[in-house]
Amino acid sequence: MILEAKFGQHLPLNRLSETYAREGIELSVSTIADWVGTCTATLTPLMALIDMHVRAAARLHGDDTAVPVLAKGRTITGRIWTYVRDDRPFAGPAPPAAMFRYSCARTGKHPQRHLAGYQGILQADAYAGFNDLYAQGRKPGSITEAACWAHGRRKLFKLAEVARAPLAAEAVRRIYAIFAAERAINGLPAEQRLAVRQRQITPLVADLERWMREQRARLSRHAEVGKAMDYMLTRWEAFSRFLTDGRICLTNNAAERELRGVALGRKAWMFAGSDRGGERAAAMYSLIATAKLNSVDPRAWLADVLARIADHPASRLDELLPWNWHRAQPGRVAA
Repeated sequence: MILEAKFGQHLPLNRLSETYAREGIELSVSTIADWVGTCTATLTPLMALIDMHVRAAARLHGDDTAVPVLAKGRTITGRIWTYVRDDRPFAGPAPPAAMFRYSCARTGKHPQRHLAGYQGILQADAYAGFNDLYAQGRKPGSITEAACWAHGRRKLFKLAEVARAPLAAEAVRRIYAIFAAERAINGLPAEQRLAVRQRQITPLVADLERWMREQRARLSRHAEVGKAMDYMLTRWEAFSRFLTDGRICLTNNAAERELRGVALGRKAWMFAGSDRGGERAAAMYSLIATAKLNSVDPRAWLADVLARIADHPASRLDELLPWNWHRAQPGRVAA
């Protein structure tokens, strides 16, 4: 209950301590924190299996968000990173999973470490720290960049809604047409998605690029609408890559969805107590997010796994992964 309440419902440990006290159970914050640390260590082998499963994907979603971390007399800004494997948009058979990592700062060396050895497609925003992952000559091989159309649309949408900029509104209208066409093929096999894209969506994207370049040439380099267009035009190869690979999604929303829990947690527990606390949080987010992605109640799953894992054969540890555990439950406990 404590693990799911802390990392699933975002309740700080002092509030959990107070909740137990009202029921006549005295549990200090330090005691609960020790339990969290012990449980995290116990579940480490399962986290390693989830990490392996995520990094075996042909395509990943990646993103990060800020998390305040308590330091001497102040707080510093750490980061929580997530890498999500979700093949359901192209009818892939592999179960979805999320890998979370903590770092004390936002620099490129962290995603390089997280994805060391990975080769495949990374769907992400235009964060410069990812650039070394896409570099030719990277070992064991370069990662293919796929840009997020939701990020590309965002600045234009703001200008259209707030500044009432006609060019921004027209750009958003054209982008919405692409989103509408994509919506119809969500969940289809990659080959069918690719066929529809080549037949219906490629002309829309080509028309958008042509129109944006024509309009950009008429604008001042300091124009806000021009800057919003530049975000896409300077990365057009990455934005148009989905047209040649049916596995690629139009957006990076899969990663952004998984980070919403961290954002909610920031408002509740305010900060991580230390770098170790950040690492524990990332580990537990991996487990709870993966359970939810597989329609598993994280509280029921964690309770059962913690009761069994010490005596469970190491060679059959994969039986305790959320997607396998779910199939083994006669009542099919759903999230």
